[in-house]
Amino acid sequence: MSLRATLLTSTGLLALAASVAVAVTIGPADISTADVWASVAAHAGLGESGLAPLRDGIVWNLRMPRTLLAAVCGAGLALCGAVMQSLLRNPLADPFVLGVSSGASTGAVAVVVLGVGGGALSLSAGAFLGALLSFGLVLLLSHSLGGSTDRVVLSGVAAMQLFSALTSFTVLTSADAETTRGVLFWLLGSLAGAGWGEVALCAAVLAAVLVVCLGHARTLDAFAFGEEAAASLGVRVARARLVLLCATALLTAVLVSCAGAIGFVGLVLPHATRALTGSGHARLLPVTALAGAVFLVWVDTAARTVVDPQEVPVGVVTSLLGVPAFVAVLYRDRRKA
Repeated sequence: MSLRATLLTSTGLLALAASVAVAVTIGPADISTADVWASVAAHAGLGESGLAPLRDGIVWNLRMPRTLLAAVCGAGLALCGAVMQSLLRNPLADPFVLGVSSGASTGAVAVVVLGVGGGALSLSAGAFLGALLSFGLVLLLSHSLGGSTDRVVLSGVAAMQLFSALTSFTVLTSADAETTRGVLFWLLGSLAGAGWGEVALCAAVLAAVLVVCLGHARTLDAFAFGEEAAASLGVRVARARLVLLCATALLTAVLVSCAGAIGFVGLVLPHATRALTGSGHARLLPVTALAGAVFLVWVDTAARTVVDPQEVPVGVVTSLLGVPAFVAVLYRDRRKA
């Protein structure tokens, strides 16, 4: 790793640690950064925190898992976006281009509104199964159409429209007002109610997918020159594409099932970090993941505090911030062209 990449990664790690520590202190309860570190140290077996049980519970059971889940989701979505943009050679690609979020929405609505599973399935489980169903449909459809990159994108668009229509139809015909409000809030992205189980699951899948993607860093570099050029460099194009598509789809499905569909993170952050790291994926992927983690930590903090006591869906805030940022990226690329 080059000195510049090491510096960027180290800075990202420090910024993430500081962001988590500060974000946990923000809220109605008066919590200091020292309280946060004391609680973390106590739960890590490094002594007593000295905090009252209520304050310790606010830090460890409420704010910390939510903040960490925001970091993991931001890192995962940004990572998937960077991989998809390079793999599909499409600057507009994001983690949801394969229809995973639409399938997850349909699965969640089927469980909550229609009662599919007879109470045995949770909202997250239904969303995950719906995401896998959508991705399976995309793979089947794209393979039957020839399996090329443009066919994968078109198949994803078709699946997205299909499952979005199914979700809308189900909500409009079967849900009451209160159920509809709760489902729509989740569909827009929500980290409320995050627990340590969700954090552990998402972090484990993120770590595994990050290892897979870093192992294919040179392959992704080769894809930048096109599939034919990649094949001439010895890349097994079909196999590499399938592995990376499955890895990113799995991570996206897990993140969406735990936090809903949070847009623009995977679209904007890779473009922003690419300007710092260059196009080499060994440098780009970890820095993009760290940037996404820091970004979503602060977005979630704003979402739960700006209009307190109400909470704004995280996806709404990312869209409000992401649209002008994306327009700025487009103008920057236009000036370079």
